Amino acid sequence: MSDTGTAGRRIAPEELRSHQWYGTDGLRSFSHRARTRQLGYLPEEHLGKPVIAILNTWSDINPCHVHLRERAQAVKRGVWQAGGFPLEFPVSTLSETFQKPTPMLYRNMLAMETEELLRSYPVDGTVLLGGCDKSTPALLMGAASVDLPTVFVPAGPMLPGHWRNEVLGSGTDMWKYWDDKRAGLIGDCEMAELENGLARSPGHCMTMGTASTLTAAAEALGVTVPGASSIPAVDSGHDRMAAQSGIRIVELVWQQLKLSQILTADAYEDAVATVLALGGSTNAVIHLIAMAGRSGVKLTLDDFDRIARTVPVLANLRPGGKYLMEDFHFAGGLPGFLARLTDVLHLDRPTVAHGTMREQLDGALVHNADVIRERDNPLAEEGGVAVLRGNLCPDGAVIKHIAAEPHLLRHTGPAVVFDDYKEMQRTINDPALALTPDHVLVLRNAGPKGGPGMPEYGMLPIPDYLLKQGVRDMVRLSDARMSGTSYGACVLHIAPESFVGGPLALVRTGDQITLDVEARLLHLDVSDEELELRRSEWTEPPARYGRGYGALYQDQITQADTGCDFTFLARQGEVPDPYAG
Repeated sequence: MSDTGTAGRRIAPEELRSHQWYGTDGLRSFSHRARTRQLGYLPEEHLGKPVIAILNTWSDINPCHVHLRERAQAVKRGVWQAGGFPLEFPVSTLSETFQKPTPMLYRNMLAMETEELLRSYPVDGTVLLGGCDKSTPALLMGAASVDLPTVFVPAGPMLPGHWRNEVLGSGTDMWKYWDDKRAGLIGDCEMAELENGLARSPGHCMTMGTASTLTAAAEALGVTVPGASSIPAVDSGHDRMAAQSGIRIVELVWQQLKLSQILTADAYEDAVATVLALGGSTNAVIHLIAMAGRSGVKLTLDDFDRIARTVPVLANLRPGGKYLMEDFHFAGGLPGFLARLTDVLHLDRPTVAHGTMREQLDGALVHNADVIRERDNPLAEEGGVAVLRGNLCPDGAVIKHIAAEPHLLRHTGPAVVFDDYKEMQRTINDPALALTPDHVLVLRNAGPKGGPGMPEYGMLPIPDYLLKQGVRDMVRLSDARMSGTSYGACVLHIAPESFVGGPLALVRTGDQITLDVEARLLHLDVSDEELELRRSEWTEPPARYGRGYGALYQDQITQADTGCDFTFLARQGEVPDPYAG
């Protein structure tokens, strides 16, 4: 890997940040050295060497990260070989599969933990280990606020699932076969087999869900070593990548190549283009806006929509396409994929591995043109996410239109409104609702404050009796999110959310709603006068939390269109480095 153009001179050991803790003649430095001896380390093992914090989101209840205990050892191996001193720190795991009501509620908590841990310890650089949906943005948000040399190690996708003679994609095929069960097409025996075959190894979802989308975005931003985001979690190449990351971070510390030099406005534009050309998760919209804000870069929904019109979808990956992440990896991975997009990328910006992205992509090849399409044979002509505007979403909404049935992308129908998710679960199959494929299902009070935490409720279930008639998609609207592995004509992230009095709070069953993706329109066919009357009758719901972290969350959380960061974390301001004594 080239060092060309990444930084200026190599700093002296006395200029290391950790020198403040270890290198002076005072009592505090004596104490720090003595306590390091207590840990069992010799002076020559750490004095005058870059101290590297390895932030590990491993836990026993996070299947996406359960292998990161071993990967941390590989990172340490690389750090030691490069002459650094590695220290592993456990941080919040944010298990997408188990944490309720949603790990999105705790994304900012991990970001705070990351920031304050890196700021308060004798750390010169950091390697971040994550990959499950919220961990990637959380770790990078916190690291961006501290601005040390940083390398990100993605957890990697799990192996493809298998059932009988079918290859399964986690999440995507779970939704599909659950609907088949509700429709009476398969039974409990088949579901028991699927339960054993859907997720076969450690690693995050192997579709282009949120985890794969965000780790690809991290690689596009330039904070991973090349090709890191698609290596299967259990592949030996993943271990080698982790060691390589450990080697690299030591050199970045000596060069003082800080994260702010990587996470530039150009880098975020390239990450947006990457996500859209991958047909990636709608969740990336919220996370990239929040990450950019921590980097002092203003990124908006309008930027996503502008860039979406300039890039085609080239990744033939589920849920919008055919293949899985292991196929993508062996087809060329993200380097091969980005080599198809060089005309829209900013190639002269630095990455953690090379002086420029141009160098990083030099020689990158695509080995399967059905998995990574040619520009003249795209999966879709425009990026996979569209941003909608209209009187129902004055601050915007999003839809992953490549994962919807095309006939629903221009649709007008009567609303059926559910005030919360539990009510929807109780009543969706009630024949008295008399739902038809033309109805528009509306879920409210599922946004950042109302959810709480904006859970992945946006792929509202289709009633059993319609599934049995062969209906597999309907227009669905909410202020919630949905899993990146989900699919359907689901309009998400409606802002402002209904819980704070956004227009979604004013919709009534029977109102006509128009969705027109080509026109980027979401419209409630109710007069302004009627909406004002309804607004005057609306009352604010009681707060969800009376104390604790939840109370801090509801007081500080911003809306989806601005990234759902905390107000006091998103604002710019100086934070002093601690005095080490």
